[in-house]
Amino acid sequence: MNTPPVKSTPFNFPHMTGKELAYIAEAQLNGQLAGDGPFTKRCHEWLKDNSGCVQALLTHSCTAALEMTALLLDIRAGDEIIMPSYTFVSTANAFVLRGAVPVFVDIREDTLNLDEEKVEAAITSRTRAIVAVHYAGVACNMDRLLMIARIHGLFVVEDAAQGMMARYCGRPLGSIGDLGTLSFHETKNIVSGEGGALLVNDSKLVQRAEIIREKGTDRSRFFRGQVDKYTWQDVGSSFLPGELIAAFLWAQLEEARNITDKRLAIWQRYHAMLEPLEAAGILRRPIVPADCTHNGHLYYVLLPTARARLTTLNKFKRHSIGAVFHYVPLHSSPAGIRYGRCHGSLETTNLQSDRLVRLPLFIGLTDERQEQIVNLLATTSHAT
Repeated sequence: MNTPPVKSTPFNFPHMTGKELAYIAEAQLNGQLAGDGPFTKRCHEWLKDNSGCVQALLTHSCTAALEMTALLLDIRAGDEIIMPSYTFVSTANAFVLRGAVPVFVDIREDTLNLDEEKVEAAITSRTRAIVAVHYAGVACNMDRLLMIARIHGLFVVEDAAQGMMARYCGRPLGSIGDLGTLSFHETKNIVSGEGGALLVNDSKLVQRAEIIREKGTDRSRFFRGQVDKYTWQDVGSSFLPGELIAAFLWAQLEEARNITDKRLAIWQRYHAMLEPLEAAGILRRPIVPADCTHNGHLYYVLLPTARARLTTLNKFKRHSIGAVFHYVPLHSSPAGIRYGRCHGSLETTNLQSDRLVRLPLFIGLTDERQEQIVNLLATTSHAT
């Protein structure tokens, strides 16, 4: 079933291609339910072929993939990691777990991505990496971030949790920095319920990535016949998903282009219908730079004030429409204050996060429901 109940419009409703259950049954018949079976290998090859990365490794979540990046880069206590405050907690947690300090830098007004022009001033002798979070599937300015990283000898990690099938200057997100991470959580475009992937773009990191993912052992090399037994080699954990998750994901990857095109069509319809409201000064629509090819991951609007947002969300709730806000900036959270520090005022982060509303977007969202959402936006905003 790919449509939600008629009387409500949820924020998200996971799309099924129709092959998921058949592939799960096939995995069961194969007799291998643990990770790295035939479906996992298919997913790895697909991700490599479609991203151009050196190696792709499925993980049980994007959070796990981010935690692997911190281990791979040997992040240690006192190291500093530059990132936006406007992101999910996993971006920071992955490095805080290693004792590192997230350094929160302000975002751009247009894309809500890390402001590349404010990054260099935040670098200290303790800085080890820059984390580029591609918000809403719209790329950060990777050319500028990579240039800064080269000058200062830093790593670049792409948090491309929302970036599956999106591109920057023609390059898939997650394949541009030293390491990239993807999410297949049920709220994403391509889903497996829970799930993620680490994209390794530096060949020097591949072997250690496999070891870290397999509990610190060289088990992957053993199964390829490269060693006669596998042993504990390094730190690590159990980061790989089971084969049933990979089977579900394979059904999604086969239809990744079709899924993306359908989401983009819904995104474009919102964008066209909301143009008059933007022209009237009622809201601001998303901005996608010319060098970015987005993936229709989410559609958001920026309302004039935090009060306007509250009024709008309350009206959506009364009409059983699942419009929602997004991140509470990490620098304003108890853990963000405890573990991180800010560089600069983060004025844009505070302003944009207070005004942002995400609209329902899923395959199966009808034109009629989109029109209802847009009409409610127009009347609520005028009244505020």
